[in-house]
Amino acid sequence: MDAKLKHLELIQGVINRLAGNSFYIKGWAVILLSALLVLVVREDRGDLGWLGLLPTLVFWGLDAYFLWLERLYRVLYDQVRLTDEAEIDFSMDVGVVRADPRLTWSRALISRTLVSFYMVLVAVVVVVAVVA
Repeated sequence: MDAKLKHLELIQGVINRLAGNSFYIKGWAVILLSALLVLVVREDRGDLGWLGLLPTLVFWGLDAYFLWLERLYRVLYDQVRLTDEAEIDFSMDVGVVRADPRLTWSRALISRTLVSFYMVLVAVVVVVAVVA
């Protein structure tokens, strides 16, 4: 049972790091966008406000990538959890779970949590670009 627990701990560590990366991405997206929009408002250049869409979309895509990987590792965790102790090989390869059509980057991109967070940022960009 020790090998199985160690393997599950390794996978859980990866999941935790991916979740942490997602948190940092969201923080950087807000900080960068805020700084950019403050400059746009200060210089009274609403036309440059549209540039805020670029980093927002890049961070959205990167955040979706981390969420996608996190989902893949969660499925791997479940597979290892159900695997017999004698068959534990400490593999961290998520290639075997990528075949599931429900586990794609594009599905992670349109997840409720990411859409709700990044659409707020997009809305702020649009409001600042139109009003400033």
